[in-house]
Amino acid sequence: MRCRHCGTPLQHTLIDLGMSPLCESFITQDQLDAPETYYPLHARVCHTCWLVQLPEFVSPAHIFTEYAYFSSYSTTWVAHAGRYCEMIKGRLGLGPKSFVVELGSNDGYLLRHFVGLGVPVLGIEPAANVAETARQAGVPTLVAFFGPETAAQVVAERGHADLIVANNVLAQVPELNDFVAGMAHLLAPEGVVTIEVPHLERLIAENQFDTIYHEHFSYFSLGTMSRLAAAHGLVLIDVETLPTHGGSLRAYLAHRGSRRPVSIRVADMLAQERRAGLEMLSTYFNFAGRIQRTKRELLSVLIEAKEEGKRICGYGAPGKGNTLLNYAAIGTDFLDFTVDRNPYKHGRYTPGMHIPIHPVEAIDDAKPDYILILPWNLKDEIVQQMRHVGRWGAKFIVPIPSVSIVDPNKLFS
Repeated sequence: MRCRHCGTPLQHTLIDLGMSPLCESFITQDQLDAPETYYPLHARVCHTCWLVQLPEFVSPAHIFTEYAYFSSYSTTWVAHAGRYCEMIKGRLGLGPKSFVVELGSNDGYLLRHFVGLGVPVLGIEPAANVAETARQAGVPTLVAFFGPETAAQVVAERGHADLIVANNVLAQVPELNDFVAGMAHLLAPEGVVTIEVPHLERLIAENQFDTIYHEHFSYFSLGTMSRLAAAHGLVLIDVETLPTHGGSLRAYLAHRGSRRPVSIRVADMLAQERRAGLEMLSTYFNFAGRIQRTKRELLSVLIEAKEEGKRICGYGAPGKGNTLLNYAAIGTDFLDFTVDRNPYKHGRYTPGMHIPIHPVEAIDDAKPDYILILPWNLKDEIVQQMRHVGRWGAKFIVPIPSVSIVDPNKLFS
């Protein structure tokens, strides 16, 4: 196996989470007794460009042609997108004559803000079911996987993009070099690309192992993004840290030779990553032991609760939750059910562990003693929304970065 960016043979393990099904392959009731396909969940690190990556066991076409994730069901995420659109419109001076393209535009949750601001847009989204939702919301959307050919098609039909948005999509691209080459072709001479990715530094520092799953082929530091961009004539001109997804980076790219100034924050972040050891193999080797301790801590809390006769359910059915459930073998012996705001998942079961997924109202009917928050990156939003569970004494279990119990009665007293 070779690095998908630089081609170096991959010799070093970050974490081996065993075998797991695809995290968004939710099971219908008539599939419960059918065999499921499991794949190795073994993340490796390249000692040349420091890209952390999974092998491509399943093609993106298999994963994303019909997809169960709709961004609009997260209030926090939609609000984040709205703030970004307002900010970048002012920063770049975008208007009616500009052209914004989002790669992996999902259900139009972000581009609809630009539509409201009077900025022409195009979404590029491979999942036809999700893209149709965007179109119904008034967001022009091309159903395609992005690369040089798609970029050439868009340039021929619409021209070059003043802004290319790639939020939480780069990780889902196995052909990284083709993807970035396509961005370079699509981008206008003085245009800007913004890329948001979960930050590898935070993943390691805060034990965010459940963000590793087959749909995410790669995991990025700013240093790795810099090397990837440079290989295709792009340069980092700015970077910001974001609280999303447990800690993310927003990187700004422009063509090499662009007139856009380079912020000091780029050099500062690259230096910070070196201090954090992201270019030292020992940093990666120490990760596995910490993850194993987190697994044991969570199982101890769940076992103790069940031994006391407590009822436990989950909140959410995100991809990261299915990595956690399968790695720790948490099934219906621990969780009676989980709930999700996305009606697409209702009546289905989580892959591997087969935990039934209900509407959120099921929590009020069951009145469990504990609620395990699987999308822990949204824990503040969820605890606020569900604070009323404290009326019957329920508490929340947050598994990452370390196991903690949140009592809403104490939090909101």
